Amino acid sequence: MSKGSHLGHQAKKRFGQNFLHDDAIISKIVDAINPDPGENLVEIGPGLGALTEPVIERAGKLSVIELDRDLAHRLRHHPFLAPHLTIYETDALKFNFAELATDENPLRIFGNLPYNISTPLIFHLLTFNQQVKDMHFMLQKEVVERMASAPNCKSYGRLSIMTQYQCQVIPVMEIGPEAFKPAPKVDSAIVRLIPHKNIKHPVKDISMLNKVCLAAFNQRRKTIRNSFKKLLTVEDLATIGIDNGIRPDNLTLDDYIDIANFLTAQETANKLSNHLPD
Repeated sequence: MSKGSHLGHQAKKRFGQNFLHDDAIISKIVDAINPDPGENLVEIGPGLGALTEPVIERAGKLSVIELDRDLAHRLRHHPFLAPHLTIYETDALKFNFAELATDENPLRIFGNLPYNISTPLIFHLLTFNQQVKDMHFMLQKEVVERMASAPNCKSYGRLSIMTQYQCQVIPVMEIGPEAFKPAPKVDSAIVRLIPHKNIKHPVKDISMLNKVCLAAFNQRRKTIRNSFKKLLTVEDLATIGIDNGIRPDNLTLDDYIDIANFLTAQETANKLSNHLPD
C-alpha cells in the first residue's frame, strides 16, 4: 500500500477527514514522534494508515482508535497492518485512555486530529496526563498557536492556560494544505505535548482553574473587574494582588492559578462555616 493511498475511500465531512499523502512530510512527522519497539503507542484516527504504516515499521505494534466503521474494517483486513494493530472502534472523545496505560509503560499518543473536535479532544486527553509520556498531534496551525501562546497575545486564552499548566507545549513544524487530500482551507502544524512531572505552582482544583478561564475569556475585551464580577469582588482581586483594570489576556498562568486557589479556599471556608453548629 502506498502511504495514504485512497483505495476508493471518500473522506467524510462529518468526521473532519483530511488524509495525509505527502511522503516527505509523513517521514518528518514520524521522525518527530521517534517511535521505538516496546513503547505504548496509541494513534487517534489512523485513517488510511499514512502514519500507522511507518510507525509500525519502527515500533512493531500499535493501538489505534478509529470512529469510522469503514476505515476500522479496512484496517482489520489489511494484509500488512492488521497483525500489528489493536483496533478500538470508538469515539476518542469518550475513550478511557487510562485502560491502555501501565506504570512501566506510559502512553505515547499521536494522530492527525479531526479539526472539528480538536479542542474538546485535547481537553479530554489532558485528563489522562498521569498516564502519558508525550503526545504529538497534527492540528490546525491556529490551534497550536493558541496552545503555545503567551500573555498579551491575541491568541492567548483558556486553551493556552489549561494546556501550559499541564504540559510543556512545543510547536514542531508547520504543514501546508497541499500535503492533504482533500486539501483543508487552513494551514496545519505539529505540536509536541510533554506532561509536567512536577508542577511548581499547583492548582488545588483544576476544574476551578477551568471555570476561572471560562469566565475570563467569555468576554475577553472586558476588564477583569467585569469578567470576574460573578466570582470575585474588587477587594478579592486586591487581596490576591491583581490589578482589576487589566484584561484577561494580561494575566499570567500564575495569576490564573492564584485566582483559582483563592476561590477554592473561599469555597472550602464557606462549606466549613455552613457545617458549623449554631
